[in-house]
Amino acid sequence: MITESALIALAGLIGVVALLFLTITRFKWHVFLAVLVPILLFALVPGIDRKAFIAAFEQGFGRTVQSIAVVIVLGSLLAEALKHTGAIERITLTMIRWVGETRMPLALTFTGYLVGIPIFSDVGYVILNPLVHSAAIRTGLNMSVMATGLVGAMMLTHAIVPPTPGPLAAVALVQADMGKVILFGCIICFGASLVGWLYARLIGPRLESPPSPEFVGQSFVERGLEHAMPTPARAFIPLLLPLVLIAGQSLLALALPADHFANRAMLFLGWPVVALGIGVLTAYRNTSADQRSDRTSTWVENALRTSAMMIMVTGLGGSLSQILRQTPAVDVIAQGMASTGLPPIFLPFVLGVVGNMITGSATVGVITAASISAPMMPTLGLSPEATMLAGASGSVIIKYVNSSYFWVCTSLSRMPLRSALISFGGVTFVTGISAMAITFVLWSIGAI
Repeated sequence: MITESALIALAGLIGVVALLFLTITRFKWHVFLAVLVPILLFALVPGIDRKAFIAAFEQGFGRTVQSIAVVIVLGSLLAEALKHTGAIERITLTMIRWVGETRMPLALTFTGYLVGIPIFSDVGYVILNPLVHSAAIRTGLNMSVMATGLVGAMMLTHAIVPPTPGPLAAVALVQADMGKVILFGCIICFGASLVGWLYARLIGPRLESPPSPEFVGQSFVERGLEHAMPTPARAFIPLLLPLVLIAGQSLLALALPADHFANRAMLFLGWPVVALGIGVLTAYRNTSADQRSDRTSTWVENALRTSAMMIMVTGLGGSLSQILRQTPAVDVIAQGMASTGLPPIFLPFVLGVVGNMITGSATVGVITAASISAPMMPTLGLSPEATMLAGASGSVIIKYVNSSYFWVCTSLSRMPLRSALISFGGVTFVTGISAMAITFVLWSIGAI
């Protein structure tokens, strides 16, 4: 039987979430204030122990931030280096060479899959847009065929695979094993990316979306600067090496005894701070002489500026999770989910969908899903990895007119709004559903 105090706490939680979404969508508050104010108002709910509330707020904030602050900064710094050194374009050209120019949309889909891991998806599309238009003109394909798989794949890894700040924050909030999340997140995103490419091949030819010659000549290659770009190996290593080290540490921990030499070595090398630090150092090797002052000042300042908001919002998510652990609201929700007969893994998925669709932000979606789901994991019987990956899959669905990513891709691709809604809104829907389907299968067989 549900007690009165549980009902009051549940109503308070619903009010917090509703106010959070309202302040972002209706009043256009910055996400930091939009999260902070509802949490503080939660303390006014009747029956809340104010002293315990303050302790939970501080404990949740501090514990979450201490585990991810430096990692988020290093991830942002790695993204800055890859963006400015031409590594992103080199990765794209290498993918095209491997896959073949006759399969250019597939090559760009694979590029989006890789680029979305370290780079914010909006920034990634800005960098790649000139290449997409040039490729479309050269092959005679329209932008819906050429760009849709890229847009879907880049959003997938941006929302699901660390060290992008959103999934990194979710990992910290549910206290998941980052190596396992990277490993299974890459598997999930690869399968879903292929579905996005197939969607582009099916839907794209039916839509009006001609490429624009105005962007031709803006890439490194077309400006005659290919010599300034890193070699393929030097472009891929800063991106892949940290992922291999972090995921490898988790795999070795499962395969070898804890006191094994390899395990002790990888415990340090696979620590995200060290792994991403190595990635940053290898990315810095690609800088030209005239970039050396920027890499130690401007790039670091940009990374800190980008990271500050994510660190603070993630900390507030940790506070909300810790506060909810002190209330009976989480048990009410978990028991209600169990009574529906649906698999419990769909709860974080739905929270991710709602958070993203209302705010237009995958980052807000995945943080909201992780913050609210984390206290319920023991009752629901979900692992931290399953909870995080399900919420992240939901946060991909669906990018439309309230999303900055949608408008960046639409405006730069020069697509009519109807074509963009079908192409970009559609691909984020089918890839999000596909990601959740793969996550469900992995959870069902006990892999996560």
